[in-house]
Amino acid sequence: MASQVSILFPTFEGEKPIVYKELSPVAIHDLAIDMLCKAMSDNEKEQKLFETVFTSMTDDPRVASYRSDVFEDIRNNPAMRKEMTELLDRVQVIKDFGILKRGVGAKAGLWELMHKLDEISDYINCVESINSCLQNADVKSAGLLGLREFVNNIYKDSFFEDLKRDIENVKMETSEVQSVTIGVNLNTRFEAESIGLVSVNKKQFKNSTILQNFSNAKGLKDTEEWNGDMHYRPIEKDGVLPINQIEKLGSFMAMSSQPLLDMRTRQSIVKIPDDDSNTEVPKYIDQVAGKMLNLLVKKLKDVLVKYVSLSIGSITNLIPEFAYYIRGCELIEKLQEKGFNFCKPEVSSDPSNLMDAKGFYNMKLVLDGDIKSMNDIVPNDLDFNSDNLAYILTGANRGGKTTITQAVGQLFIMAQSGMYVTGNSMTYIPVDGIFTHFPADEDKTMDLGRLGEECTRFKEMYNAATNKSLMLLNETFSTTSFEEGYYIAADSVKAILKKNIRTIYNTHMHKLGFDVEDFNLSEYGVKAVSLIVKSDGGNRSFKVCKMPPEGMSYAQDIAKKYGVTYEMLTQ
Repeated sequence: MASQVSILFPTFEGEKPIVYKELSPVAIHDLAIDMLCKAMSDNEKEQKLFETVFTSMTDDPRVASYRSDVFEDIRNNPAMRKEMTELLDRVQVIKDFGILKRGVGAKAGLWELMHKLDEISDYINCVESINSCLQNADVKSAGLLGLREFVNNIYKDSFFEDLKRDIENVKMETSEVQSVTIGVNLNTRFEAESIGLVSVNKKQFKNSTILQNFSNAKGLKDTEEWNGDMHYRPIEKDGVLPINQIEKLGSFMAMSSQPLLDMRTRQSIVKIPDDDSNTEVPKYIDQVAGKMLNLLVKKLKDVLVKYVSLSIGSITNLIPEFAYYIRGCELIEKLQEKGFNFCKPEVSSDPSNLMDAKGFYNMKLVLDGDIKSMNDIVPNDLDFNSDNLAYILTGANRGGKTTITQAVGQLFIMAQSGMYVTGNSMTYIPVDGIFTHFPADEDKTMDLGRLGEECTRFKEMYNAATNKSLMLLNETFSTTSFEEGYYIAADSVKAILKKNIRTIYNTHMHKLGFDVEDFNLSEYGVKAVSLIVKSDGGNRSFKVCKMPPEGMSYAQDIAKKYGVTYEMLTQ
């Protein structure tokens, strides 16, 4: 059997499994990941899976590229996507209600076996269709090419063609079953060693005389298979060799010169106890024939279920993974049809290019439903590199600082999960985790709690972050006076630079932005930079720009707009 494959969590030959770091529930909420999951699907189980994908982070660039290429393939093959959705739904139904769910009872009748064969036949048809779907699709990603090979190997290794043919040969409507053929293996002393099911037949055996039985049997057979030439004599209940009637299927005995070793019947053979002192075949048949058919049917069904379960488990494990890509493609396509810009993110081959995003925006704006078209969005550009590693973002209240900060986190989560991202282009180096420090409510910043609790939380984040992490701070250390808050914030920025953490620090403390050059005097090799949300004559532009804080100039614009300058007030 082929080894398991994943189109979301790849493994690389000869290497240890990749370790993923989990995003905290706080970060999930701060970045509106729960909203994204709900936008992709109404199914709660699917939402939980999507959240797992979004919040399991690794900085291994191969994983990000692997997922992104799979997403691209599925997006570019809508016919395959539609067909695969239907097929995987069918397999899921089989998994939930069929082969893997219903156990095989101790008394497994022939009727139940026939229905089990129907289920297995349906499953084989599904695997055939999945295999054909992948073989015919124009895919280029390593993930789907590997999946194509994986499913094809399952199909070949499981001998599905042979199994399907065998099932079709055996399977029939239960109303057509008129008789069964049971074979008994003998040892050299003509003692019964085992008894097994040979065939299920559409016709009942017809009476023949004892003379006909011997005259037409033509001696012992050279093979173990019954070809229908043998005559048979029914054994009446009140006769010398009574055999209980098995439901309404009749009863009979067939003999051959060789053991029943055919692969399809070997698993249905039941051994007669070796320590049984009674060696007479008739008495064994009298004791066990009534129960033998149910026992043999159970044995055969057990084998079939175990056999198919090995492969169905491999296929059904892929159902939620395909659901992630399919739902993601559907969401992005729906938004693209409305005119919103999305692009395929590319992992940067330049280690100094930590991120370069053009025309990006906050996904939440679109999912909220308040924004109806791209014309209502103000896109932005931003990059991370050694000269722009930590941004001190300032600007007017409700000017879009939190929205932009949140959007950057969304870019990395969506890109590393393989999805298209908002904007025109994005190149980046993946992060190993995202750490957020947002107020519970931007209008209630002062309700965050004591400064000591805030400091403790930041210290925990800082200790967990690495030079491959992303840190998003929103009004951090604003729960105290400006002087105290600034002192702590300035030391925190220096520590962030020392650890080389990609950071956006959204704050009202404009002095932090003015003092970035003081923070950059160290020999850390990276720099902080002032980033502002520009004002346009006192109006919010929602556009960011690398420049010193506007500070008093913005306040003057507001004062002039509402007539509260000294001159305007005292005229």
